[in-house]
Amino acid sequence: MIKTSLFADQEREAKLNKLGDALQVLEQHVDFKALAAEVDRAAPRPCRERGGRPPFPTELMVRVLLIQQLFNLSDEQMEFQLLDRLSYQRFVGLRSSSQIPDRTTIWTFKERLIAAGASESIFDAVNRQLAKHGFIARGGQMIDASFVQVPKQSMDKEEKAIVAQDAMPADWKPAKRRQKDIDARWTKKHGKSYFGYKLSANADKRYKLIRKIKISTASEHDTLHFEEVLDPANTSRDVYADKGYVDGGREAHLRGQGWRMHIQRKGHKGKPLSEAQERRNRRIASPRARVEHVFAGLAQMGGKVMRSIGLARATLHLNWKVAAYNLQRLSYLKEARIEAF
Repeated sequence: MIKTSLFADQEREAKLNKLGDALQVLEQHVDFKALAAEVDRAAPRPCRERGGRPPFPTELMVRVLLIQQLFNLSDEQMEFQLLDRLSYQRFVGLRSSSQIPDRTTIWTFKERLIAAGASESIFDAVNRQLAKHGFIARGGQMIDASFVQVPKQSMDKEEKAIVAQDAMPADWKPAKRRQKDIDARWTKKHGKSYFGYKLSANADKRYKLIRKIKISTASEHDTLHFEEVLDPANTSRDVYADKGYVDGGREAHLRGQGWRMHIQRKGHKGKPLSEAQERRNRRIASPRARVEHVFAGLAQMGGKVMRSIGLARATLHLNWKVAAYNLQRLSYLKEARIEAF
């Protein structure tokens, strides 16, 4: 016999709490009202002079987009999960609602942020919350970059030549234009080809929280954005990076500004590394490797691939992805009682 109960919903929620709901842990440590206020400041809500159904509250949509990034869901999957999943409904505040944001509503909200130039607003707002909790950047900084792949584009030789000039073939119909990513680029690393974008990131050594990012096409070299992601707010002047960032002139310039550069060296054909350089590389390897944990965390959240098209949407997507990572990391630090000092 299957037991029925008038209080089945409450009993299930109680059991969910007992088993451990990661979203409820996030709820305890994050001020979502403050995040929503920052988003509204950067991208004001549309006026309703023409009437129509009022939009969902910004705080609710912020929660929806963060779930989407934490669990790597498409707009369509997000709509289904909001209808189906108790923990998601509870987290966004729709447990007793007959309406949920559908795929079009989610897409429209993201387009509003892009149109307002507010793609970075959530990342900046989350980092301000980290500071309020006392988790300022400490211990030095680790810089690295990772490819973020998008679906490969099928184009003939002539179309590729036009796209390479940052243009779009005139004979493409509107439907085709919407499906073609003319911003993404091909590149090759260690003999493997990648198509898409690149995320350059700076994480602090103490807490492994991401402090600065730069999104670019995959073909742009890592070193182009090295100084752009340096964080002068870090309490230490130590900078760790792998051998892909070797640039003697830039290192000398930054040392002159007071930075302590810890960049691994690489050998060249006919000129292998000396024993002293090998020892130096090994000393740097351990602290520098902590940044790999950061990128592994992003990869677990689907941070190695994207479904969006174009650099503007990639910028929005990756800012929200990194913000979601930082909030998840903040929850871990608070729950593990790691001191902010």
